[in-house]
Amino acid sequence: MIRSATGSLLTLLAAAVRLVGSVVGGLILLYAVFVFFEANPTNPLVEFTGGVRRSLGGFTEGLFNPSERKIAETVNSVIAALVWVVGGSLVSKAVTRLAPAGKAKA
Repeated sequence: MIRSATGSLLTLLAAAVRLVGSVVGGLILLYAVFVFFEANPTNPLVEFTGGVRRSLGGFTEGLFNPSERKIAETVNSVIAALVWVVGGSLVSKAVTRLAPAGKAKA
């Protein structure tokens, strides 16, 4: 019974980690699209996704510096989005492996 509850809790945690990684990655990717297509920077949606990019994806700012600012920000944002999605998936799989094995059915 306890194994079942622990397994269910870890499975739920793994799904939550994957969801958070995907949502953050998606928002950063959306910001990359806004930058690439030169969306209005004062639009609330662009401001919101830009805030997510700066707060949670800032680790790739200045990673690549092509001469055109738009291309640099787009590439760096896409890399940040990929890190969040792939990282969330890897952490989720690691958490899932911590779940106790279920009983074998005869």
